Amino acid sequence: MKRSEEITRQYFTFLDKHIHDVVSGAVPEFLELNEIAGELAISHKHLTDTVKKETGKHPCSFYDEKIIDQMKQMLTNSDKSVAEIARIFTYDPSNFSKFFKKMTGFTPGNFRNSTKV
Repeated sequence: MKRSEEITRQYFTFLDKHIHDVVSGAVPEFLELNEIAGELAISHKHLTDTVKKETGKHPCSFYDEKIIDQMKQMLTNSDKSVAEIARIFTYDPSNFSKFFKKMTGFTPGNFRNSTKV
């Protein structure tokens, strides 16, 4: 495996664990991309350049997509209020709604209602 593939794989593995740790409450907040790079013992620029080269997309887009996927699962599969879910994801409710709508085109409440059968 090429080093760039290894770095990309490590990044995705780290993201999955980190997002799980935040959602479960084991870690208090999401790390910034430069902090993730530090955890992987590489520079922010090297991480960004490598992931972009391997995938064609900026690493932040994957980070946001993975967080949105977790949010969608929680909105669909739990009875927690939108405000409770926002706090689990370390957002205040209004910023949570803005981020979710920007990424999905739906407010969290509209998304939840659209997934109910």
